[in-house]
Amino acid sequence: MKTLTTGDIAKMCDVNLRTVIRWIDRGALKGFKLPGRGNNRVRVEDFVQFLHEHNMPVPPDLAAENNKRILIIDDEAAVARSIARILRAEGYETETALDGFQGGSQMIKYQPALVTLDLRMPGVSGYDVLKFIRSTPETEHIKVIVISALDQLSLQRARDEGADAVLSKPFDNETLTKTVSRLLPLQESALA
Repeated sequence: MKTLTTGDIAKMCDVNLRTVIRWIDRGALKGFKLPGRGNNRVRVEDFVQFLHEHNMPVPPDLAAENNKRILIIDDEAAVARSIARILRAEGYETETALDGFQGGSQMIKYQPALVTLDLRMPGVSGYDVLKFIRSTPETEHIKVIVISALDQLSLQRARDEGADAVLSKPFDNETLTKTVSRLLPLQESALA
């Protein structure tokens, strides 16, 4: 179990140490005292949860740890539901966005470790979303799997623009789960 000190949290949030201690004392941030000296410690997952609850940005190095959140961006609701069902059965958490604009805004708030992305969507295309992910410091670490019915040339373009993997629609469930687990392996503790 990885923990943080109140000093670590104060630095990451750019607040005074006393502020962090007050968060813990009020119960807003779940923490515990070490035996003996009584210093506070906070589990990383509790701190990340606190940041999400208060709409505060999660530092990229913490966002990646034990993160099993996947954002599915696809304008076909039935396909998005299918992907979500398959991935939840494997132990991942999922959120869905039905267009590129909604996907971009949800990405910052949800802080997924991985995004599945359709290329052809009305308004903001999958290529635009991919460009946003790769050019934004808060999202550049996110793994991206493009899932599209477009031709191989389009899929290669997505790879060239930063996709970590590409799958053609219709996709095989096993291929999807293997690709996701290769890019985002679940840790044993996350499954418990």
